[in-house]
Amino acid sequence: MKRRDFLITGAAISAAAMLPGSLLAESAKKENIDRFPQPLAPIMKGDIKEFRLFIDIYQQEFVPAMKIHTLAFNNQVPGPEIRVNRGDKIRVIFENRTELNHTIHWHGMYVPWRMDGVPYVTQMPVMPGQKFVYEFVAEPYGTHFYHCHWGTLLHMQAGMFGSLIVEDPDDPIKKKFPYEREYTLVYSAHDVNFLRDELNAMIERMKERTYLMKNGRFNKERFAVFDTKEELEEAVRNGYQPPYLVNRRAPAGLAQPSWFTVNGKSYPSTPNLYIKEGETIRVRLINAGTEEHYLHLHGHDFWLVCDDGLPVPQPWQMNTIRLSPGKTFDIIIEGKNRGIWTFHDHDTRRVTNNGLYPGGNLLALVYEDLPMEERMVGPMKGMEMKPGKMNMLPKVALDE
Repeated sequence: MKRRDFLITGAAISAAAMLPGSLLAESAKKENIDRFPQPLAPIMKGDIKEFRLFIDIYQQEFVPAMKIHTLAFNNQVPGPEIRVNRGDKIRVIFENRTELNHTIHWHGMYVPWRMDGVPYVTQMPVMPGQKFVYEFVAEPYGTHFYHCHWGTLLHMQAGMFGSLIVEDPDDPIKKKFPYEREYTLVYSAHDVNFLRDELNAMIERMKERTYLMKNGRFNKERFAVFDTKEELEEAVRNGYQPPYLVNRRAPAGLAQPSWFTVNGKSYPSTPNLYIKEGETIRVRLINAGTEEHYLHLHGHDFWLVCDDGLPVPQPWQMNTIRLSPGKTFDIIIEGKNRGIWTFHDHDTRRVTNNGLYPGGNLLALVYEDLPMEERMVGPMKGMEMKPGKMNMLPKVALDE
C-alpha cells in the first residue's frame, strides 16, 4: 500500500472509530454502563447499612418507540442493585407510593421469617402510602434478587425485581478465576396487554377496597381474606363465589409474554458485555421472569461457577445454560477468541419483539480491543458508504 493510500485509509478508520453507532466507540461504552442495574448506596446507622426503596408507577422504554407503564423500584427497571458483604446488618425502609398493595421477598436469603415478604403469611401487605422496615443479616454469599410477592404474576413482570449481591472479601470464585470485571444480567418476560388490563383492574379494585375500609365496611368476602380455610369453606356453603370462579382476566386467563428483556431492555437496546483479549469476566445471571431461557454464547465455552449463589464444588465448562424462573447462575468468560459474539436465548421465541425476530434477549460479547482492520466489511450493494467513512459491523437489524 502506498503511503498516501495508507494515510487516507487511516483517516477513514479513525473517523469510523468515532461513529456513535459503533459498539466500540467511547460514547457507546459509556452509554452501556447505564444498561446495568445501578448500585444503591447505603446510609450507615451505627453498624447497620440502611437502604431506602420506594415503589411507584414508571414509564419504561423496552426499545425505541415502545414504552409501557411499569411498577418500578426507585424509578428503575430492574430496581437498584443492593451490594453488601456477608454478615452485614441490613435495614431496608420500603415505601409504597402506588395505589396497590406490595411486599418485598428476599429471594435466596436467610432472613427471619417475619422479613420474608409473603403477604398474610409473614406480614400484612404494605398498603398505599405505608412503609415497612425489613431487617436481616446478609447471608448467604452469592447472587440473589428481591421482588414483590403480592400479585406476583402481575407485579414481577411489571418490573418489581432487582439484584441483591452478597460479597465476601475472601471471594472463593476470584481465587479460582481472577476476574477483572463483572456484569449483572436480569431476565424477564412481559405480556403488555395483560399488564395494562390487570393494572387498571387492580387499581379499580384497590380504590373500592380503600373506600370501604375508610367507611368501616370491611368485608372478608369482598376482600377475599379469611382467617382459616374452614371459614372460607363456610362462606362457600353460604353462596360465596371465590375470585378464581369469576375470571377477571382476558379470555386466555394467563399472561402470554411477547416481550423479553435483559435489564429491562429488549434488543437492540440490550446491554453489551465488554471484554479484552486475555481478560476474565464474571457474569451474574438472574431469571426474574416466568419463562425458561437457554442462554448460548457463540465462539466460547464458559465456566459455571455458582448455582443459586452457591459456589459449585467443580466448575463446569459449557456454552449453553438453562436459566429457569427464580434461578441464578454465575458464569466466568475468558477472553480467548476476540471478536463480537452473540449471547442469546437458543429458544429463539424469546429473541423476538412482539413476535418479530430479532429482538428480546439478544446481546453481544464485545472485545473492546478488537483491531480496527477486523471491524471492516465490504458494503452491500446499494448501501455504499460515503467517501471518507468505512463500512463497519455490526449493524442494527430489526427484521430478518
